[in-house]
Amino acid sequence: MRDFVVEPGQAEPLGATCRAQGVNFALFSAHAEKVELCLFDVRGECELARLPLAARTDGVWHGHVRGLRAGQRYGYRVYGPYVPEQGHRFNPHKLLIDPYARALDRAIDLQESQFGYRIGDRGGDLSFDDRDDAPDMPKCAVIDSRTIDWTDGGSRPNVRERDTVIYELHVRGMTKLRADLPEPVRGTLVGLAAPPIIAHLRVLGITAVEIMPIHPIADERHLARFGLRNYWGYNPVAFFAVEPRYVRADGIAELRTLIRVLHEAGIEVILDVVFNHSGEGDELGPTLSFRGIDNASYYRLDPDDRRRYVNHSGCGNTLNIEHPRVRALVVDALRYWAAMGIDGFRFDLAVALARENGQFRPDAAVLTAIARDPLLSSRKLIVEPWDAGPDGHQLGRFPPPFIEWNDRFRDTVRRFWRGDHGQAADMATRLAGSSDVLGDRGPLTGLNYVTSHDGFTLHDLVSYNHKHNLANGEGNADGTKENFSWNCGVEGRIEDRAVRALRLRQKRNLIATLLLSLGVPMISAGDELGRSQGGNNNAYCQDNETSWIDWRPLGRDDEAFLSFVQRAIALRRAHPALRRQVFLSGAPARLPALRDMVWVRPDGGEMRSDDWGNTELRSFGCTFDAVDAATGPQRYALLVNGALDEVVFTLPPEHGGPWRGLLDTASEDGSMNGVAPAGAPWRLASRSLILLATDSAAIAERAS
Repeated sequence: MRDFVVEPGQAEPLGATCRAQGVNFALFSAHAEKVELCLFDVRGECELARLPLAARTDGVWHGHVRGLRAGQRYGYRVYGPYVPEQGHRFNPHKLLIDPYARALDRAIDLQESQFGYRIGDRGGDLSFDDRDDAPDMPKCAVIDSRTIDWTDGGSRPNVRERDTVIYELHVRGMTKLRADLPEPVRGTLVGLAAPPIIAHLRVLGITAVEIMPIHPIADERHLARFGLRNYWGYNPVAFFAVEPRYVRADGIAELRTLIRVLHEAGIEVILDVVFNHSGEGDELGPTLSFRGIDNASYYRLDPDDRRRYVNHSGCGNTLNIEHPRVRALVVDALRYWAAMGIDGFRFDLAVALARENGQFRPDAAVLTAIARDPLLSSRKLIVEPWDAGPDGHQLGRFPPPFIEWNDRFRDTVRRFWRGDHGQAADMATRLAGSSDVLGDRGPLTGLNYVTSHDGFTLHDLVSYNHKHNLANGEGNADGTKENFSWNCGVEGRIEDRAVRALRLRQKRNLIATLLLSLGVPMISAGDELGRSQGGNNNAYCQDNETSWIDWRPLGRDDEAFLSFVQRAIALRRAHPALRRQVFLSGAPARLPALRDMVWVRPDGGEMRSDDWGNTELRSFGCTFDAVDAATGPQRYALLVNGALDEVVFTLPPEHGGPWRGLLDTASEDGSMNGVAPAGAPWRLASRSLILLATDSAAIAERAS
């Protein structure tokens, strides 16, 4: 065994940093009594040395080891009290992952040895476990950031929010079944960067991909019993590294290549990040990193029983973002990925990050730090504005520059097209940008979606009334019970042509509402292809064909729907009126409706308060103006019929005309031909919507 020379080194930056003569290591632990750096051979199997880091500065243990270089495998053993009732769970028999590790040599494979207590214990005193878990633990790998070409991500597209169309995808799910990709790259970052995938995104009209979490994943213990894995990835351990199962050889290089290829296609890259909790779970979870480094600093502990954790995440623990060092960890990780070329971030359960003394604060220190950071403030910052704690739903309360997932949009649009009573007024508000929840910040601060990774796919939304989650191993008890879905009369798969046609029309209605509403739209990957999860609305553990996109040749119906989605995205792109930065002022509750927007009844009369109060109202419309330098003045009419029967609409002449059709959800591909004079009747098929427009010449003629 070779001798290693350890010098005091430096306390900053944290993590493993290559220097001219070796590698500097720095680890924060306020309560540790001793820290050992453990070095391993290149295969991560043989422990070469345990080197005490004797220097300590402001809670940071540090040391410089001469002669080490990039690729060195390492981990930590941290000594201190094992007193769970006081919040301390130190156990030097557990090899620990560096929170600032840039790479892991393999995926985490949960084993009994990785638990800091005897796995049979339940409650009461948790007996200390002295099994060495080093053979079962992935090893951190030293990365030399000096060799990274930080410009390799290419020029960022810098797409404006008003022009953004987001596509939420999963690395494995997007590519695993793609037959025209070599088998070894399917399910990896390399596969995601392949020309067929990029071509699909470009043809579709996507401007940004929101990639579900790519950080190393810790599978929940109960999944192993059913032979399942955490597929979604919302159970991270190391925030600076890439999940090894998504990597062919070099995660950093492969991610940089993906970023560059997407940027060259004009597509931005948004990372879904999870800082609300870690994959170590509750008090009965494994000791993989934070828990063994300094449990009392990294986690929010139950003040009445410090053996347990505050669980605002619903996943067993909550990171202690109020601690300056933990908050710095979050900001440092974001800056690292932003420097890599990432264009934005989506913050999972963001309310948990912004709680101080247990209460949500719009001015929370972490939100302020991100918003004021010169590198991060220029990125797209998207939050999921809720968590699992008390008063956890905070939609509309996040400050600029954060964009918020708008679940009110999702629920209202689903309920209206399902046929629920009393949804018309709320539907009109969603179409107009959700000013009721977004206040005066403007419609582009809301991210609209009908489906996402969490819940039914678009196809399942119109095919199932109930969740079908038995494959998850929890007796169908997991996943939300209320999906606001409608199976169109028959549960699940059906060959009946009439039912299939109705389901396709409902899908067109849902996607058209998404793309014609004010706000930033997000499409869930595969929805444009008819992807189904067989009614599973919580497929977080289904790393199989349940979740993966089926790329086999599409049937006629799915080809037509794909064409419809392309048409609707192109329509949004071509008409600035559909991408406004300010709210239309003719909101349903305001009378009289102002000039830029007028809500109308099918008979052509202007909507009044008693009309909106009619719980049986299913059909309404609006006309709105737009002035664009390229197209000149235009007036639009959006007519919506959620009723079971056809409705004849009459637009009064003073609202514009002649009218030409732009989109009709009663048509398989959305096409709409012909021009009609002002005041002419328009027949809306049952459960459909249409978008009409006048041309600038007609408006100019009336004005003269």
